[in-house]
Amino acid sequence: MPPVRAGDTLLEVDAHIRACLNWDYGHRDTRLWQLYERSKVAQWNVSTDIDWTPEVRLGSVLNPRDGLVPPVAPPGSPVPPELWNAFLWEFQVWMVSQFLHGEQGALLTTARLVETVPDIEAKTYAAAQVADEARHVEAYARYIDEKIGASYPVNAGLERLLRDLLGESRWDVLYLGVQVVIEGLALVATRVASTSFGDPVIQAITRLVARDEARHISFGVVALDGLYRDMTSAELADRDAFLQEAVHVMAQRFLLGEVWERLGADAAAGRRFVRGDPRMTAFRRLLFFKVVQVLRQIGMLTPGLRDLMLAESLAAPEAFAR
Repeated sequence: MPPVRAGDTLLEVDAHIRACLNWDYGHRDTRLWQLYERSKVAQWNVSTDIDWTPEVRLGSVLNPRDGLVPPVAPPGSPVPPELWNAFLWEFQVWMVSQFLHGEQGALLTTARLVETVPDIEAKTYAAAQVADEARHVEAYARYIDEKIGASYPVNAGLERLLRDLLGESRWDVLYLGVQVVIEGLALVATRVASTSFGDPVIQAITRLVARDEARHISFGVVALDGLYRDMTSAELADRDAFLQEAVHVMAQRFLLGEVWERLGADAAAGRRFVRGDPRMTAFRRLLFFKVVQVLRQIGMLTPGLRDLMLAESLAAPEAFAR
């Protein structure tokens, strides 16, 4: 059944899943249990572990450092130099908004894993990750509400992927979508944001979130280790098709269509700029290199997926060779 929309702020997806309880409580010396132990000591509090006192003034002069975007308008920019600071702010607001929407998606899909994964260790860790995702939602939502007062709606590609995942009944596909693609991209994006965004509050948030995301990716790698060696060619082809679609829709959102629209800039020129600017192409390569690493670890880096990520990130073939 297709999703039902209620207004502009609610997406409802009908899903038919098989919940699984396991009465074998296993041994507490597995890699998943070790991750769970790490997660317990790495908890942080949005209210007390982040300094919310610095003033953040939307529109003030930003001086971005290494990473995401050029600090001044480069040749070929669709935004004139006098509006470049406005672009830097819109880019930051857009990124934080998509972080927030993605974290809510991870919150719901990881909660689904608690129900559907067969082993108790994975259920236990997934429950700990649900708490992480709720904390991330709290932090980003508070930053948007209290510090900048501006936001973007969920990107269409991200919404499409989350809609597919929320309607998904296969627990390993949830891992592929969330722990591999969404979390893989988020880990790199938050690490870069923690050093290049324009104020200390969002830098602190993204630094703490990135620490959690690294554990979440490890969860996916451990849980999926060896699973795909025993699948049929048809089952593997189905998952490869899912991953290719997920990678494509997530790559398209980094063309920043919503930002160009809000700034009143030429969207086609904006896409050409994103694809051609050295900093932004380097950022996309970093994003997809992490996904390549994880797919290689779990045995799902097919030639088609590798070629797609090379094309989407405009990377040279040797960029993903390691």
